[in-house]
Amino acid sequence: MRLTRQSVSRLALPPGKSELLVFDEALSGFGVRIRAGGKRTWVVQYRAGTKQRRITLGTVDTLAPDEAREHARRVLASVQLGTDPQAEKAQKAADQARVALTFGAVATRYLAQAKSKLRPRSFEEVERHIVQHWAPFRDLPIDAVTRRDIAARIAEISTSRGPFAANRARATLSALFTWAMRAGEVEANPVIATGRAVEEKSRDRVLNDRELVAVWHGCGKDDYGRIVRLLILTGQRREEVGAMRWSELDLTTGKALWRLPASRTKNNLPHDVPLSEAAVAILQDAPRREVSGTAGAEERDLIFGEGKGAFQGWSNAKSSLDARIRIAPWRLHDLRRTMVTGISELGIAPHVVEALVNHISGAAKSGVAGVYNRATYATEKRAALNIWAEHVQKIARELMWD
Repeated sequence: MRLTRQSVSRLALPPGKSELLVFDEALSGFGVRIRAGGKRTWVVQYRAGTKQRRITLGTVDTLAPDEAREHARRVLASVQLGTDPQAEKAQKAADQARVALTFGAVATRYLAQAKSKLRPRSFEEVERHIVQHWAPFRDLPIDAVTRRDIAARIAEISTSRGPFAANRARATLSALFTWAMRAGEVEANPVIATGRAVEEKSRDRVLNDRELVAVWHGCGKDDYGRIVRLLILTGQRREEVGAMRWSELDLTTGKALWRLPASRTKNNLPHDVPLSEAAVAILQDAPRREVSGTAGAEERDLIFGEGKGAFQGWSNAKSSLDARIRIAPWRLHDLRRTMVTGISELGIAPHVVEALVNHISGAAKSGVAGVYNRATYATEKRAALNIWAEHVQKIARELMWD
């Protein structure tokens, strides 16, 4: 039967059948498919190797028989030339889907699942790397992000934010691609085999007295200067001091205390830090800022930084300080190690030092005993930090002009 509009209209499904396929007698492979619901579509069928292929050309209502036959003839001609039109169509659709799958879309889904798994502070760090450091990739198809693109961007971040920031950004990106691979959204992780901005080693740097004094005197009367001096005096972590809140402080004379909640400590345990007179003076000198909201301006609880977030700009501020003091390369975390070493040399017992920096050793206790120990060491911790503050101020006076 030659397929025409009239001949097709006379076709009917045999009783008990849900589909009927009728081929044209003039063009082998060209046919019409009739479904039980009444839909009639033009098709072309061919063989590609050992596989039988069938392509739908359009409905009988929208595509005239001659147009459908011509379309089928072109498909069959391409098959004769060695191509597989159905496979090409599927590949084109897959390519379009990949183009539509942007880095930004995948990053949004990655952050959504990461938020439920990471601690708030860790999530903020991951989000900042993706949203800020990898922003140039946002609108690119994720499959189009190459190893060369990533290496070039790592170099840019290293120049603008510092090599350690570049390393952290690289690690975050690698985690994103690993997750995307497991989710079936990419085939490979292009971060693999890119170089770190700087090779990091296990650090054991302890500043000597002259270096510590240089850092102390190099601090300006700004947020970063106050943060660095508090790091020296308390031995706490950078992120803990940078996100310090007024609501965490009791600056009562003689009883001054900084109460870190569990949500802000690395080991998820609350931590009390007695404040020496020197630390209190630094905090009292810090300006009280306001933040604007829908109900007007209100006092900002965060002590350092601007707007609604904690202190930012660590790399630039550190570079500025380094330019003023010019000592051997060092990191902010070295101040914590320097305090632990120095306070131990001043005769403070190891268990008190551990309590000061919120470390948990094998001898540490949990439950009621842990609470008891925390209360028991409060007096020792205050005495130790007062001794350390007096030592820092003493060497700062003696070495001021050296």
